[in-house]
Amino acid sequence: MQLPIPWPVSPMLAKAVPDVPDPDGKGGPYAYEPKWDGFRCIVARDGDEVELGSRGEKPLTRYFPEVVEAVRRLLPERIVLDAEIVVRAGDRGSQKLDWEALAQRIHPAESRINRLAVETPAEIVAFDLLAIDGESLLDQPFRERRARLESALAHLSSGDPVHLTRLTNDLAVAKNWFETFEGAGLDGVVAKPLDGTYQQGKRSMLKIKHHRSADVVVYGYRVHKSGEGVGSLLVGVYGEAPEGWPGFDSDSPDGLALLPVGGIVSLPDVMRKALVAELEPLTIKDEAGEVTRSKGAPSRFSAGKDASFVPLQPDLVVEVAFDQLEGHRFRHAVSFVRWRPDRDPRSCRIDQIDRASAYDLGLVLVTG
Repeated sequence: MQLPIPWPVSPMLAKAVPDVPDPDGKGGPYAYEPKWDGFRCIVARDGDEVELGSRGEKPLTRYFPEVVEAVRRLLPERIVLDAEIVVRAGDRGSQKLDWEALAQRIHPAESRINRLAVETPAEIVAFDLLAIDGESLLDQPFRERRARLESALAHLSSGDPVHLTRLTNDLAVAKNWFETFEGAGLDGVVAKPLDGTYQQGKRSMLKIKHHRSADVVVYGYRVHKSGEGVGSLLVGVYGEAPEGWPGFDSDSPDGLALLPVGGIVSLPDVMRKALVAELEPLTIKDEAGEVTRSKGAPSRFSAGKDASFVPLQPDLVVEVAFDQLEGHRFRHAVSFVRWRPDRDPRSCRIDQIDRASAYDLGLVLVTG
C-alpha cells in the first residue's frame, strides 16, 4: 500500500475536561463534534487495498469485511480517514449504538466473523481526513481538513454505511448534543481546535464525557494477573431476573435476583493486596473449608482468558462512577469511589440507576 503518510498511524487523542469549553477559550477557537463510542479506526485505501488500524495501531481489517467492502465501494481510491467503527441496534426511529454487539465482532473464527458481518453489520463514522489523492494533510489546520473531508464524502447518501459526523461552532448546540445524544448511545462531546494540525498520539483535543455514580453490591473478585491481590471486583444490583436466569432465588422475600452489572478494575496496588485479607470473612467456602471458585462468564474480548472468580457473600456495598448502563450491564469498566457501609445491599436496585433518555441514532447521523 502506497500512502503519502507513514503506516500505521497513531490517532490523535483527547484530554478529558469537566465542561464543554467556550469556542474562543484557551486553546481555541474550537468546533464541536459528538463523541462516538465504538472502535477508533484509521481507514486507509489505496485502490483495492484497504487497511483498518486500531487506536493501538493493531489491524482490525479481518474482523470487518463488510466495512472493507464499503470503503472500496464508497470512498475515493486513495484516502486516509480518522473514524469510528460502530454497530447500531433497534428498530428504525428508535435506534442506538450497540456496544455489546460491536465487542462480539472481535473473534478469531473466520466463520463467526462472516456470520456477524451479516447479522450485526458495522458502519464507519468519519471525522477527520489525513490524506487524499497522494497528498498528506497532517500539517493542515483542522478547518481545512474538515472542508476537504466534506468534499470527499459529499456523494454519500443517508442509507450508506459510511457517515460524516456532525460538526458545530455553536456552544449551545454542542451542550444540547451532550445531553440528548447520550440517549442514542453516544459518549459525550469532543472539542477540536480549528487551527490545530493533526498531532499523532498526542492529546490535542478535549473530550467531555458523561459521569454518573451508583451504589452496587460486591459479589466476587478475580485474582490479579500477577497472582497476588485482587485484580477486579465483580459487582451487581438487584432486579427482576430474566426468565431462565441461572441462580435465580425463587425464595427471596422480594422476588429479586442479584444481576451482574460489571467490574471495578482500576484499583491501587496497596488496595489490591489489602483486599484479600479484608474480603476473606465473606468468601464462600465448601464443606472442607476451602474457598470455592466460580467458573464465570467468558471474556468478551479474550475467549481463552480465565474468567473464574472467588465468590463472596453479597454483604458489601460500594459506590462506583460509570458512564452508561446498557440493558443490565455497565457499558465499560467502572471506577471505585467509596465503600457504603450505610447501605443495605438489597436496597441497591437496578431501577434506581440513572439512565439517559432514549434518542434515535438516525437523527444523530443526519449531517444537514
